[in-house]
Amino acid sequence: MLGNFQQSHLRIEIDAPEAAIRESLLHSSQLRQWLWPQRLSAGLPERLETGLNFTSWVGPIAIAHQVDLAEPYCLRLLLSQGIDGFHEWMWGEGWVQSRIEGITALPLGLGQTLSLLRLKQHLASRQPT
Repeated sequence: MLGNFQQSHLRIEIDAPEAAIRESLLHSSQLRQWLWPQRLSAGLPERLETGLNFTSWVGPIAIAHQVDLAEPYCLRLLLSQGIDGFHEWMWGEGWVQSRIEGITALPLGLGQTLSLLRLKQHLASRQPT
């Protein structure tokens, strides 16, 4: 794998209930809405489950994902191809934390920050006004 070892850990507050955060992270239809510009492979089941394999693309770069853990408060993805490493999400009432580590030429910290901001924006748009 070409690239450098990178790691990033971010935690942000989100004005959303834990159930809405969980749905946005574990349901593929929700992921597709906020994960842009990353694209997910077709044919994903509605809910991510342990053992599921799928691919996403950032532009022309494919990233293979294996769902290592899908629990009520945690999602851990093992990554290969464009990133060799893992991405772990943890959440609770009003917060979400993302930890990513891997070898890649992609800017992991920037991508992680943008993903968290898009998730926060997505959840804010779902809140009743």
